[in-house]
Amino acid sequence: MPDILKIKLLKTGKILEYPEGITLEAIAKEHQKLYDSEIVAVRVNNDIKELFKTLDKDSEIDFIDLTDEDGVKIYQRGLTFLTYVASLEVFPDKVLKVRHSLGKGLYCEFDGWTPSKEDIDKIKEKMRDLVEEDIPFVKKELYKFDALELFKKHGMYDKIELLKYRTKSTINVYWCGKYFNYYYGYMVPSTSYIKLFDLIKVNNGFVLVHPDITSPNALPAYVPQPKMSKAYEDRERWAKIVDMENVGDLNKLVSSGRARELIMMCELLHEKEISRIADDITSRDNVKLVLISGPSSSGKTTFSKRLALQLRVNGFKPYPMSLDDYFVERDKTPVGPDGKPDFESLKALDLELFNHVLNSVFEGKEVEIPKFNFKTGKREYKGNVIKPTDRTILIVEGIHGLNPELTNEDDSLKYRIYVSALTQMDLDNDNRIPTTDVRIVRRMVRDYKFRGHSALKTLQMWPSVRLGEERNIFPYQENANVMFNSALPYELAILKNFVTPLLLQVDNSTSVYSQARRLIRFLDYFLPIVDFDVIPSTSIIREFIGGSYFHY
Repeated sequence: MPDILKIKLLKTGKILEYPEGITLEAIAKEHQKLYDSEIVAVRVNNDIKELFKTLDKDSEIDFIDLTDEDGVKIYQRGLTFLTYVASLEVFPDKVLKVRHSLGKGLYCEFDGWTPSKEDIDKIKEKMRDLVEEDIPFVKKELYKFDALELFKKHGMYDKIELLKYRTKSTINVYWCGKYFNYYYGYMVPSTSYIKLFDLIKVNNGFVLVHPDITSPNALPAYVPQPKMSKAYEDRERWAKIVDMENVGDLNKLVSSGRARELIMMCELLHEKEISRIADDITSRDNVKLVLISGPSSSGKTTFSKRLALQLRVNGFKPYPMSLDDYFVERDKTPVGPDGKPDFESLKALDLELFNHVLNSVFEGKEVEIPKFNFKTGKREYKGNVIKPTDRTILIVEGIHGLNPELTNEDDSLKYRIYVSALTQMDLDNDNRIPTTDVRIVRRMVRDYKFRGHSALKTLQMWPSVRLGEERNIFPYQENANVMFNSALPYELAILKNFVTPLLLQVDNSTSVYSQARRLIRFLDYFLPIVDFDVIPSTSIIREFIGGSYFHY
């Protein structure tokens, strides 16, 4: 007879008894009604486990559905595998590549082939057939060199280049019927879990639309994003020119001693792009206001300071302003749905005062601008006066910079810039690097070095940061005149040195332990770069690791 285990459900606080060896999927089905969307995995003692796993000791468990970012990633991974299998079934000689996120989905292409809408519909129909068949995803742990030999036999050289530098001696490979592939991270149990999806023809490929935390039970509407799409295309084109499309290419370059050359090339590209943006602003005779927005840890502050230098070169007198200085006083801050002050709401800003300052400058009047004291929760005036000339240009940075409700000025006076770390490099053909992973790694390093926050604290606050971005930043990104990609292809190989020791301090007493472990495993794909001395003092990455010329 199997032993009886005591299992505490964290959602309800109840302690239930189950026989040793019961699958997590069986327990999940029993409690599915308590969750808003389908359960796709479980946290067992704060460590994520796939549903096919069994329990062998007393545990605390918490189910993961699609209201959880980890749940969305797991669903997305299963959907990617489903698309891969269906594509091989319909077009066996074509190679699918998962490129990047786009809107509420993933943009995918085929290597050297542009499918028609009819071709994409055939793949979608096959995917629905596979969902109905409920084919299990079977996970097999192979010795590293056996796995590499398997990939070599099937021409999957992108996997070989990615995995040969990893220190781990085994590799997990997933099978779906006769098809197999390598996926970084956890997987749903079978094809039947992936009922919600759509494929929409876009550019040379298609967008794979899926549920997310803002729409866990229905497909979100796909809204075309031509400017964001072009930003990705531009950077991917550059990656091809330098022959560095994935992490395997990066590791090959690092191992050959060319890291310093790479750093200099990436920094020169940033400088060239910032100079081009400054020239575009200069060519528009009546621009008086540059508005800069982007998500957390995208490097907005360093970008704005570098842009100001380029505008000075072009003969302007730039004046930096932060929207943070226009917060309403603390007792007037709006309250969010959770009953807490909502500092990320547009209503948390004194728009009347902000627009008064703008109007005064545009009319050539001197005006004193405030500084917000975050300790007292009040604005202060300390003699900071703008004395405008015909060459004065305001550079305003903040999360609401692209919201049309921020200013009532004539659009011809404004130039809007969206800044984000749009990673153009993938792990391999089937595993992309999420922009959010780059940003959370950046933020953990900065928070520790300059704000005294542990990795634990940063990870705990990240979900609320992400929700704020979904509400206040991403809906307005296509309003930008131009998008600046602040990602540096070498940066994760640098940041790995700083963040890994911080992540190792997060233990399994907290629910973000699984996130810390995932990031440690993710960074293990990268060979470290230690050539810190060649990184310029004006680099975006200096905002996070230190040694910047700029003051923040």
